[in-house]
Amino acid sequence: MVGEKMLSAYFIKPKIDLKDISPVYKKEFCLQKPLEKAVLYITARGTYKAYINGKRVGNFVLAPGLTSYEKRLQVQEYDVTALLKTENEIVVEYGVGWYLSRMANEDFLYPKAAGITREGAIIAEIELYFTDGTTQSVITDDSWLVASGKTLFSDIYDGTVYDASKELKFNINAVLAENQDKSMLIAQQGEIVCEQERLKPIAVITTKNGETVLDFGQNLTGYLEISLTAKKGEKVSFSFGEILDKDGNFYNENYRSAKCLYEYTCADGFQTYKPDLTFYGFRYVRVNEYPAKIVPEDFTAIVVHSNMERTGYIESSNPLLNQLFQNIIWGQKGNFLDIPTDCPQRDERKGWTGDAQVFVKAASLNFNINRFFRKWLYDMAAEQSETGAVSKIVPMYDLIETPTGVSSAWGDAVTICPWQMYMTYGDKELLEYMFEPMCKWVDYITGTTEKEGLWVGGWHYGDWLELKAPKGEYKGETRESIIATAYYAKSCEIVVKAGKVLGKDVAKYEALHEKIVASFKKEFSDTFKTQAEYAVTLAFGLAADSEKVARDFVEMIHADGDMLQTGFVGTPALLYALSENGYLDLAYKLLLREEYPSWLYPVTKGATTIWEHWDGITPSGELGPADMNSYNHYAYGAVADWIYTVAAGINTVEEAPAFERILFTPHATGKLDYLKARINTKYGEVESGFENINGRAVYKIKTPVSATAVIEGKNYDLTPGEY
Repeated sequence: MVGEKMLSAYFIKPKIDLKDISPVYKKEFCLQKPLEKAVLYITARGTYKAYINGKRVGNFVLAPGLTSYEKRLQVQEYDVTALLKTENEIVVEYGVGWYLSRMANEDFLYPKAAGITREGAIIAEIELYFTDGTTQSVITDDSWLVASGKTLFSDIYDGTVYDASKELKFNINAVLAENQDKSMLIAQQGEIVCEQERLKPIAVITTKNGETVLDFGQNLTGYLEISLTAKKGEKVSFSFGEILDKDGNFYNENYRSAKCLYEYTCADGFQTYKPDLTFYGFRYVRVNEYPAKIVPEDFTAIVVHSNMERTGYIESSNPLLNQLFQNIIWGQKGNFLDIPTDCPQRDERKGWTGDAQVFVKAASLNFNINRFFRKWLYDMAAEQSETGAVSKIVPMYDLIETPTGVSSAWGDAVTICPWQMYMTYGDKELLEYMFEPMCKWVDYITGTTEKEGLWVGGWHYGDWLELKAPKGEYKGETRESIIATAYYAKSCEIVVKAGKVLGKDVAKYEALHEKIVASFKKEFSDTFKTQAEYAVTLAFGLAADSEKVARDFVEMIHADGDMLQTGFVGTPALLYALSENGYLDLAYKLLLREEYPSWLYPVTKGATTIWEHWDGITPSGELGPADMNSYNHYAYGAVADWIYTVAAGINTVEEAPAFERILFTPHATGKLDYLKARINTKYGEVESGFENINGRAVYKIKTPVSATAVIEGKNYDLTPGEY
């Protein structure tokens, strides 16, 4: 349908090169007869904001979003009937978005060697349906006029420069863009990105350095809206930061080369402005230049993220644990902006596959992310190489198979994420679509490993950011072959499970999985070197002697001072490895530990999102290395799925996914007075948890479907109800 509707329209661009200035397009048209309905189809190689007769069309921020543009470009459809009158004007402001930003032109992400050249353009068509049964189309073509816009510069990394005093003069003709290929146009697939919440400053700070800083009390993703009365030509300038340094001064060196500009030239009189052609990650805003008195009510932080429905809630008697969960929620909101990014503030903001796969289970319980992940996974499938390789980043625009481009635990997102969508939402259609890419990934490993039955060779991230890594490095002693082979087994196992759901012949992969497991047990039956090696081996069910391995694991943790030492891959497996092998009390001890390093330590330091590093701020107040130190990185928030499924004990059942049936396995601890979790499913609200009353654990369960509860070793068959 999208292709049919856009067949007559053209991609258009300005006749002259406006350099960094955003063009604004305009077309006037008349209605000659009574109108029944009007629909606007529009997209851009870049981003756009459309207005009809001065009113904004839709609420999609940064439309059409980030995709593998050469293969998949989403088209938005809007009913604009109510906006039209006899004489009409459509205006479209263009922004480079991700498509032409510095982000897309880095060799790291969009290699020049790929030989891809890009030009920004818009394409639109208004379908007019009249009451007499006739139709008319208003299309983008060379009859549209173009003005040099008020946005003098915009970039995903580098922010916005805007001149409100500039007058628009539509004196440039549009021309047809050189690339008129429309084969990649698809209907809107993902959740739209839109404004979600509005926060006012909780304080206006004068730092020791004498700078004025607005504190919004929450690390967030979005932009700053201002309202002020000023004279034409007066300047406004802000800088953004996530934290204050140990002396209480403004800090944003961890943004690296991202300039995050917010420069605004005022018009005359009262005005309101927000830079919605980009986004910023921030809690603190430094006022560099401002022509009016600082009044907190005049500043609003607008929270922007994909339009996901909140589904999961966790509450306990421990305020720090409650804040940790809120930090996880805010980390997800801040990084689920059209794609699952790693961080929203520095010169990165990319769809790192490893981060997404470790967090996907927790993410799917916190929010309904089925549509969000479906769109991202379709991009992953589109960019998968013919050999089956999956990039560390999606969208990558063009997969260049370099030694660092493919890694275990990162590429495995192609199997883990679709399977989780099936388990949480029952999305069999997505599973079917992704089944071939899943198989190709496992075949890629099989075809490239240097040792049959294992994954040996290549470059891997290993247990990225492991705590025992040497200073200045990000990988520790965890053997990459253990992580790689464990994920090889996991992906192969998922292919077998998915194949059986879909009625496929998976005998080949069943035999392969048996070989991988046997090879792992034979190759890695010696003493493990790190917590991550133990955790992944146990959590993935690969230990030759699980009792001995678990016992040795616990001894290592005790020797480490009852502290975790794991990184991005080991941490999500850590508590599962303990609780599934009889060490629940130690799992709770690690979860509730407040001293460095721990999940709760950043909370004691005032964190409002999840940190990239356990030591983002050290106990002495020193900051981590600025070259890679995000304070809004969701990966360690994967611990939420352990709280949902082990502590509160809410589990899906493979034979009846999407909570059609539920297995309740809550586990109480004396370390908490109470804990409860709630998940809204398509069948209704599910609740589970415990409360310690007079030395006894009282478990409380609510189920909308038939369920089984296993409470302290005793089985209960439950019908819908509260228990």
